Amino acid sequence: MSVRDLLVLGSASAVPTKARNHNGYLLRWDGHGLLFDPGEGTQRQMAHAGAAANDVTWICVTHFHGDHCLGVPGIVQRIARDGVAHPVDAAFPASGLPYWERLRHASVFRDTEVIRERPVSGEWMALDTGDAPFSLVARRLSHPVEAYGYRLEEPDGVTMLPERLAERGVRGPLVRELQEHGRVTAPDGRTVTLEECSTRRPGQKVAFVMDTRLCDGVGELADGVDMLIIESTFLDEDAALAAEYGHLTAGQAGRVAKEGGVRHLVLTHFSERYRPEDEHRFRDEAAAVFGGEVSLVHDLDRIPLPPRRVAKPRPPQ
Repeated sequence: MSVRDLLVLGSASAVPTKARNHNGYLLRWDGHGLLFDPGEGTQRQMAHAGAAANDVTWICVTHFHGDHCLGVPGIVQRIARDGVAHPVDAAFPASGLPYWERLRHASVFRDTEVIRERPVSGEWMALDTGDAPFSLVARRLSHPVEAYGYRLEEPDGVTMLPERLAERGVRGPLVRELQEHGRVTAPDGRTVTLEECSTRRPGQKVAFVMDTRLCDGVGELADGVDMLIIESTFLDEDAALAAEYGHLTAGQAGRVAKEGGVRHLVLTHFSERYRPEDEHRFRDEAAAVFGGEVSLVHDLDRIPLPPRRVAKPRPPQ
């Protein structure tokens, strides 16, 4: 059975707290596992969450501040120790290559050859995902150091309409032929096209936006996604501080979600400056401007992707 969900391995910002570990997010997608920003302690958090090194097929680092990358050595060494056989692609800002190399080889261990480095550069870059059932792009953001957000997209598909097939006498092996070739000859000699018997099934989309000020890249990544995983380090009362340090507020995250037509907004990366009793304010500020589903995450939360969008069938022909 395919699984599409987000495992939250950590949700603090620069400083971990008793309740929140450094960053770490495992997006599970039909047998693939995209590990975003593994901060310190990620390996242990994965154990608590029931995830294994063998689940990881991508490591995506947004930038090289410690709370977003200090877990890389443990993850790489665990991949090696557990004998992970499949390739693990590692995306990270190309300008941070020296930091990646230090983290990748931080201590003595029996190395692995499955890690494939995918340095990211420029304003926008499409990553080679091979035969994976999704595309992955990186978009430059606005932070004091070079930082990128990531967007995963599933191609649109089709949903067959049984009543339309029945009306045209298309059944059994003819259905598969129709799906594969786009047209088929029905038993009565008519040519039946795929467009007549199907409707478009929108592919699911997820965006991952960490440390950044508001900028064009944030909106582009968030546009039309089913799930937006986004930092909300500060409350709106500290918006000036957020801008100074290159971060977002909860209210800004809500506005990004509203303007982008996001379905599920996931707030994370909370500053340690706020008290536990202030937590609800992050959700409240985002929900004041965004009317969709809002999740304020905690470590080890599992958040399923929203159900697929339903497209309206084409008019009968």
